[in-house]
Amino acid sequence: MSSSHYLNYPKGDFPIYLAYGFRPIFLLLAPYIVLSIILWAFIFAGYINLPIENSLNWHIYEMIFGVGTAMIVAFFLTGLPELFPGVVPIVGRHLAFIVALWVLGRFSFWFIDYFGIFFTGFINIGLTAYISYLAAIPAFRDRNKRHTSLAYSMVSIVIIQTIFFLSEAEVLKIDSYKILLLSMILFLVLILLALRRVSMESINELLNQENISEIFLAKSFRYNLAIFCLLLYGFVELFFPNNSTLAYICFACGSATFALLNDFVLKENNILFKPFVLYIISTISITAIGFFFLGFNYLFELNITNHFRHFLTTGSFGMVFYVIMIIVSTIHTGRKIFTNWALTLGLILIIIATFMRAFIPFYIEYSMTLYILSSIIWAIPFIIYMKIFFPFLLQVRADGIKG
Repeated sequence: MSSSHYLNYPKGDFPIYLAYGFRPIFLLLAPYIVLSIILWAFIFAGYINLPIENSLNWHIYEMIFGVGTAMIVAFFLTGLPELFPGVVPIVGRHLAFIVALWVLGRFSFWFIDYFGIFFTGFINIGLTAYISYLAAIPAFRDRNKRHTSLAYSMVSIVIIQTIFFLSEAEVLKIDSYKILLLSMILFLVLILLALRRVSMESINELLNQENISEIFLAKSFRYNLAIFCLLLYGFVELFFPNNSTLAYICFACGSATFALLNDFVLKENNILFKPFVLYIISTISITAIGFFFLGFNYLFELNITNHFRHFLTTGSFGMVFYVIMIIVSTIHTGRKIFTNWALTLGLILIIIATFMRAFIPFYIEYSMTLYILSSIIWAIPFIIYMKIFFPFLLQVRADGIKG
């Protein structure tokens, strides 16, 4: 599967860091994640000031749209040639232009008070819209329409991103913070759609690697139910933030997400405790746990929604970014899937950081220490990723195939 692009690979020689979509993105994204999260911790603690009027919105936007858009670019530029045979991989100068647009988007948003909302919005929305366009063309041309959900999900993200900038410019009288909360849910929907495809490719690759004849299928009806529950929660929270049903909707989200784990129970072989499979299972589980905590928050009126929301951001987003970067950087550099103690430690650290950040209200006297410490712990896995995978990203594929 990871070499199916070969017949359509463009002719010519390209720098290895521009030889396939994930390479330059991951080379930039990992250090950017480390920089932005540690910087935010010190900003929030009051040790550093940035020339940004609304630092909270900056932090949320950068973690959702800044980091999230990079993952979108890497996923689609890497995955489209495999999902749709005949799609030519984007490499070389074209890829460099897309990466430069992402970098410009980050720079402009960091200095949005200088560049202005409309210029910053144009750059950021332009990149998301362009990737949506690249995804939509093959998705709707495909006779079976198997992946149109990815295109629709991307359109929803472009729309909500546009609404965010219009609300920031006060063209629309909507609270931009609430729009960011809905954006988080829409990104989670895209994450589930992407995770379904990534898990099927990687786990079947693992089964083939271990000479197991069974096929792993991530069944669409389970994901459709989870996505429906997530969307219901996102829109009810936006329009009816004090509605008592939010507690039960969160429980439904958690239950539907946990139900995805049923796919990992094969008929003849037990793969549940294989280290690599546990990475994906842990990612799904932390998302479900997050919704259960949010449900209890609404049910018992704890009023710590934003803290428990970090199960979905620090936890779900962090683990998805980490795990997908590992999977793609392994399979798409022509290597066999592997795990080691350092990668597993990274996953455990993300989980620890998530609980530390979410439970800050219960240890308020140590809040500043926990803010900074949880951010540093959360950043360490991406440093581990850089140490292990940057050499892979800067070398030709181990199997000799281009890309």
